[in-house]
Amino acid sequence: MSKKTHSVTFEDIQKAAKALKGAIIATPLNKSITLSKLTGAEIYLKFENLQFTASFKERGALNKLTNLTDEQKHNGVIAASAGNHAQGVAYHGSRLGIPTTIVMPVNTPFVKVRQTEEYGAKVILTGERFDDTAAQAEKIAQEKNLTLVHPFDDLDVIAGQGTIGLELMAACPDLDIILVPVGGGGLISGVALAAKHINPQIKIIGVQAERFPSLHRALNNYDYQQQGSTLAEGIAVKNIGDKTYPICKDLMDDMLLVSEDALEEAVCLLMTIEKTVPEGAGAAPLAAVISNPEIFKDKKVAMIISGGNIDPRLLASLLMRGLVREGRITRLRIVLLDVPGALARITEIIGGLGGNIIDVSHHRLFTELPAKETYSNVTLETRDRENLQDILNGLRSAGFTVHVNRSSDL
Repeated sequence: MSKKTHSVTFEDIQKAAKALKGAIIATPLNKSITLSKLTGAEIYLKFENLQFTASFKERGALNKLTNLTDEQKHNGVIAASAGNHAQGVAYHGSRLGIPTTIVMPVNTPFVKVRQTEEYGAKVILTGERFDDTAAQAEKIAQEKNLTLVHPFDDLDVIAGQGTIGLELMAACPDLDIILVPVGGGGLISGVALAAKHINPQIKIIGVQAERFPSLHRALNNYDYQQQGSTLAEGIAVKNIGDKTYPICKDLMDDMLLVSEDALEEAVCLLMTIEKTVPEGAGAAPLAAVISNPEIFKDKKVAMIISGGNIDPRLLASLLMRGLVREGRITRLRIVLLDVPGALARITEIIGGLGGNIIDVSHHRLFTELPAKETYSNVTLETRDRENLQDILNGLRSAGFTVHVNRSSDL
């Protein structure tokens, strides 16, 4: 471990652990037998999505609140956030009797606004972009003498997040690697300070979405380029924190970037294998292992599932896309003669080979095929890729021309 003196100490993290005891869940660290077999690493999952607000953000928010002066508690706090940090500040502020104001962008989904208000916070909607929202929060803080609770670039917040590192090392002292999702750097800074103090040889590896590489960009000195949205919205931060960056640079061993496809796959794996709900950011560590198995082979690896706040509609879409990826739901375009019984013959073949037809659309007019031919779009469910291949072979053997409407070589 580096001998450099940091702005947050191990003693600060120990103090935070005492302050949080009884108010924060010491979340379980469980070995995943199935994911271990799948990846070739010995995988342990830290379920921070089991916190009351379904995110690790509660830890830093509560530690900040407990370290306020009596005057600051009386005046109240303010935070700019549209997600997990907002709920953590609102919930624990209300629980401790501290007035809380949360500033959110105007396009924040209503369900998030309502949930934050139900936790007892006053919500102000302002700003099209989050940078504008954050600037407005700072302005309100000065005008109304409120204490600003930053989501990551705050020493008390970093110490609070570091309590996860204490729990990890207590539960499994011989870990080789801890994988941490990284946005602004508060979580990985705290975890690295705690874990490396206990075991200087342990490796701390950060994970970011390719589209929002705030820390990777700072470490490698290249400019920010807008690349669209990301499934890992919880770590979609433009710039790393001023206080977190020096800690990350000194203590982090590696930084990995993951694609949107890998994030989708990781969310689906955690849902189907571990029966736990992760948000995109929470699935980033597993996405890193899936994408870089050679780095983690035969290593004892802990992954922090940082949160589980994901839109149900998005989750449903991801699970369906996962079934498509696995070849279990497929859309076929089948060319057939426009004669009685042709469509019935298709359904007979599919059903006889164990396929389940979900949807059929039959096209006669809007087609470039000859007048005596038509086509049907058939969406079907199969057991697996092998079952799908059997159905394709059966249809083609019967003389039908079949196209698979997805990325596949079948």
